[in-house]
This record gives sequence, C-alpha cells and structure tokens, in this order.
Amino acid sequence: MKIWTDKNYPIIISCAKELSRWTEVEVRDMGYSPIEVTENTVVVRGSMRDVFKLNLHLRTAHRVLVPLLRTTCRNIRDLYQSVYSIDWENLLEADGYFSVSSIVHNYTIRDTRIPSLYTKDAIADRMRERCQRRPDSGGQNIGAAVFVYWEKDEVIIYLDTSGEPLSKRGYRRIPGSAPMQETLAAACLMAMGWKGDTHFLSPMCGSGTPAIEAAMIAMNKAPGSLKGHFAFQSIKGFSRLIPGEKAPIVAPRQSYGASPEQIWKEMALEAKKNEKTENLPRIIATDISPEAVENAHTNAIAAGVAQYIQFKACDFGDTPVPEAIDPSSSPGCVFFNPEYGIRLGDPEELAPIYERIGTFMNEKCSGWTGALITGNPDLAKMVNLYYRNRVPFFNGPIDCRLFIYEGCKLKG
Repeated sequence: MKIWTDKNYPIIISCAKELSRWTEVEVRDMGYSPIEVTENTVVVRGSMRDVFKLNLHLRTAHRVLVPLLRTTCRNIRDLYQSVYSIDWENLLEADGYFSVSSIVHNYTIRDTRIPSLYTKDAIADRMRERCQRRPDSGGQNIGAAVFVYWEKDEVIIYLDTSGEPLSKRGYRRIPGSAPMQETLAAACLMAMGWKGDTHFLSPMCGSGTPAIEAAMIAMNKAPGSLKGHFAFQSIKGFSRLIPGEKAPIVAPRQSYGASPEQIWKEMALEAKKNEKTENLPRIIATDISPEAVENAHTNAIAAGVAQYIQFKACDFGDTPVPEAIDPSSSPGCVFFNPEYGIRLGDPEELAPIYERIGTFMNEKCSGWTGALITGNPDLAKMVNLYYRNRVPFFNGPIDCRLFIYEGCKLKG
C-alpha cells in the first residue's frame, strides 16, 4: 500500500467497548458512510487526508489504523514471518523510531509481551536487510507506530497512524483519583444530547474532564489540536512532495505538488480558525475538595479552555445554576459522576449522597437534562428521578449505566 498516494483504502477506527455507536455518529456527522461497525471499531474508506481529519477531530475514538496484512497465524514463528513479509522499508525511516502495541488472544501465547517483541525483531531484521541499518524501537510515542491484533489463528498487522491513543488528549496533567477517560466523557455528553449551545454543570467535577470536554465542544475545538505528535508524522514520505496534490495555502504555491506535512499543517490551521470564543454557554465545575478544583483548573489551562469554565470549591448542592440562555429552549445539562462504591467509597455511605443528587436536580435543575453515570444500579435507584434512557458504558473495567433524566422530575 502507498499510504500517501492511494485514494481509497480501509481505515479502521478503534474505540473502547460500548463507544463504537458514538464513534459511528461522529464519523457520519463528518460526512463518512461506515462500511462496518463492530463492538470496538468503525470502518470507513478514505485516503491520507481522511486519516489526518479523523485523528484531528474524533472525540470518542482511540486509534486510527490502516491495515497492512491480514493472514493466518498459528504461532509466534508465523507471526514473525508475516510481519517480515511487509515492505517496511517503504513505510519507516531507516534512521527513525517506531513502537509496537498488540492485543493477543491466542492459546499458544502465555506472555502477551512476546508478540510485540517478535514484531519489533521482524521489522528490524527486514529494515537491516533492505537498508543496511534499522530504526530504533521502544515504548515511547515519539515515532511511527505498529499495531498487532491477533485473535485465535488470525492476525492483522496495522500501521497505527495515531500512536499515543487519541483518548490521551494531553491536558490531564493532574489526573486525581479514578479519573474519567476523555473519550468516555465525550460520549456521555453526546448521549445526553448536549451540543454546546446551552449551559453545562459538572458538580463533583474531580479532575475536570467532563467540563473540559464540554468546553472543547462548545468552542468547536478539535481534540487532536492538543497533541504534540501523531504517529503518521513519522511515516516515511511525510515531508516529501506528492505530484498532483493541491499545494496548500500555508506553503508557497507549487505546480508540482504538496507534501503530506504541508497538507496536515493547513488542516490544523483551518481547525484553529474555526474555533469559537464568543457567546459561549456557561460551563460550571464544582467539587467539595479545593485540591480537586485546583487540579481541574490546572488541566483546563493545559487544554486552553480555562477562561470558559467557572470553577468553585463547594458542596455539589451549592453549585450555581444559571438562567436559561433562551427561555423557549432547554436551560442546559447537568452531569454527575459520583463514586460508585467499587473503586472508591462505601455503598452504604453513598446512598444518602445519591438521594441528595436527585433532590438537587429536581429542585434546582427543573427542566434541565440531567445525567448520572454509575456502576452501582442499587445506588442509582436512590436518585429517584424518572429517567428517559439508560445507556451502557464501561468506565475502565466497570460496567456502568448513564441514566439520563429529562426534566429532572421526581418519581411519585
């Protein structure tokens, strides 16, 4: 495959469990028609420009992958030979750097680190034979990236164009305890139906992830704009001119083509130009812990959105509730991510807190769309609000449900 010049190849977008339905919504909103959707992937067809666009704008995905080889693989020797057969000399710089990640479910493999090591060895050996030298390799996300998916007797070797997962935006400098992953927070906002045009409250904000993701949506800020490096920037030929490609505005006009690097820079600049900084809704994040609020503010500064979020250290019941922007429309959304009594907290001690959450939403957020994510269904009952929907999500390994309360009305 010629990744820079081929125009229509499969692009596999991987995501966490239960997030593919929201990734599918994203790619359709971006103008793509998925050709396949599984529990963990959304597949589209496109070219290098689409690889750039997806990495830059997707909020709920983990990786953007380009398949290089799909074959039968019974054991580790088969894997080595399969990897070695790929023309890495046309994909990697001989004096560059690459990393390998893998997911392996094969009965012959007891140590799941071994496939990654054999993959590195096969790539290095091929490069040494064809180029008389080989790139360095390791676990750092500073160069090109390869991803191996090995399920039973089938293996797929991918060029990972993302490198460090897209879920790691780069702004969470201080994670706090049991932080919510960025992609999960973005998916919860999508499930609530929040589009950035009404107020947003994040009581119990913790490290600030939901509020920061909300601010980025309201600003139309591309999540990939925060990342310092994507693995596609280290693929061989990134800086070389491609004949026939339209020269971007950011580079001198050239009749003989443009480089992927120039095209990427123009796309990133266009995303920056489309950000909104005026007439944004109010986004309010509170936490009873002053330290958590300080950490959340630090993270928001790193994300470039701190000036659009109001932080306050207080009990969640004292969270300020602003008036609606437009009296004829919904006032906004309020989102809770309380302790579940699994990783943190005692379920018996948490029950009164869940009751108070329901009371707060009913009394202070009447008419709003409320949401609460929890991995404890018994505690969720204590909220005592009519829920419109109960959406499955996984917060790490914990099977959770996002309860969405339309109007925040008490039962009974």
